Amino acid sequence: MEYVLTAAEMKQCDEQTTTEYGIPSLVLMERAALETARIITGRYGTDISVGIVAGSGNNGGDGIAIARILQESGVSVQIHLIGEEAKCTEQTRMQIRAARMLDIPIHYGMDNYLYDVIVDAIFGIGISREIEGKYKEVIEGINESHAIVVSADMPSGIHTDSGKVMGCAIEADITVTYGYRKLGQLLYPGTDYTGELICVPIGIPDKLVENTKKGIVTFTKSDLRFPKRNHGGNKGTFGKVLVIAGSKNMGGACQLASTSAFRIGSGMVRIYTAWDNRESLLRKLPEAIIDTYADDEQEGLSEEETDRLQKGISWADVIAIGPGLSTSAKAGTILSYVLEHSGKPMVIDADALNLLAQKQDLLQMLEHGRNPVRREIILTPHLGEFARLLQHPVSEISQNILKYCRSFTQKYDVTLVCKDARTIVTRKLKMTYLNTSGNDGMATAGSGDVLTGMIAGLLAQKMDSYEAAVMGTFIHGLAGDIAKERSSAYYIMSQDIIWSLKYLTEEYKEADNS
Repeated sequence: MEYVLTAAEMKQCDEQTTTEYGIPSLVLMERAALETARIITGRYGTDISVGIVAGSGNNGGDGIAIARILQESGVSVQIHLIGEEAKCTEQTRMQIRAARMLDIPIHYGMDNYLYDVIVDAIFGIGISREIEGKYKEVIEGINESHAIVVSADMPSGIHTDSGKVMGCAIEADITVTYGYRKLGQLLYPGTDYTGELICVPIGIPDKLVENTKKGIVTFTKSDLRFPKRNHGGNKGTFGKVLVIAGSKNMGGACQLASTSAFRIGSGMVRIYTAWDNRESLLRKLPEAIIDTYADDEQEGLSEEETDRLQKGISWADVIAIGPGLSTSAKAGTILSYVLEHSGKPMVIDADALNLLAQKQDLLQMLEHGRNPVRREIILTPHLGEFARLLQHPVSEISQNILKYCRSFTQKYDVTLVCKDARTIVTRKLKMTYLNTSGNDGMATAGSGDVLTGMIAGLLAQKMDSYEAAVMGTFIHGLAGDIAKERSSAYYIMSQDIIWSLKYLTEEYKEADNS
């Protein structure tokens, strides 16, 4: 698990490292410079020319320190100071004095881009306004150059918290970030400007970011975990999932969710679906138990249909509802019945979310204090569905997605999985999880249905709702990455994500045994 910091959190860590642990800020700057210089010489050797483009803040000080260390290694280096020297921070002025003592050429402004490597140390994490004037000219000049561009800590022009381009931004080949990854490096479009992201330690104690419920974390491959298998278990041991999905002509959504629940380890899957899907499901998924209802214009369920639904609820350990369900009156009746008559853990997705948005009385049932049985509920909206739940425009939510996700789980007693290019998982009093696995090939019909089944399958195997949501999202992305590696982003269909679980579970088993 890795912590992901905002600009304010990073600045607080820097300050506390100095005030509480007695480590001077110049020591942190020196460590950052050493690590960056080591990466540059390790990748490109010392027979290169390097231009350091330094601003007047501490990020500029990082850059000037990098210049000094590179010169010590035999690299031909020059400094271009952007901004007024009189406005430089104290640490940056100290670095300038040291550079002068060592006869490193310092230029005011940038009129030469003919370097093998350009180090961007203009703004770092401090940018908060649109870039214009000479700064814009310099950034555009760097982007148009043929040099390899290495950003120190943050590509200049990318907002540290949102990943937004502040007018223009450095298009880095490599970003060497200090201490912890920054949120704007992982959110789009910031990710595209960051290039290869390398996080290096600079001496900030981890204690400063541990044990907080307000922070953001992301996973790496070493965090992958599947539920432990009971070697003496039977099919009931590994959990029973009821999938309520698939209206007429939407049986595929039901099949994808049910198959992925099986493939991630669930012992049994029961399906409650429209009658029209029955024959196809029996052929394609004979392992599942199939119950049906008539997908007609009637609002209510017949006594027999209600009885089948109740038997499924009683039988199940976990319920997944929504994929391909439709927003018909009958679908609304099914959702209402499940919410009113089940205390089982539940994953609510797709059309069931749209029904919640239409039926505010049902959504209110999920508020804190209105969930007497304390059932575990996971909502898995994409950005459009989330906007409908909140009754806010997508454009507004996307400007500060983290704020809206956290606010939602402060009001509702649920785990929220907000699906986007970077999926976010939030729950009250839990760390916010930012998913970095996955790729654009997964933007394909049915991918969300697969995720629903995966999360439900993990829930059925006794993961709690937050862990199942986080790990399910992470696994879903990793499986998508394997599918891309084995073919291409163009080729991926949702079934390929499910089939790729085979290779992911094999990797996990090998790592677990080693």
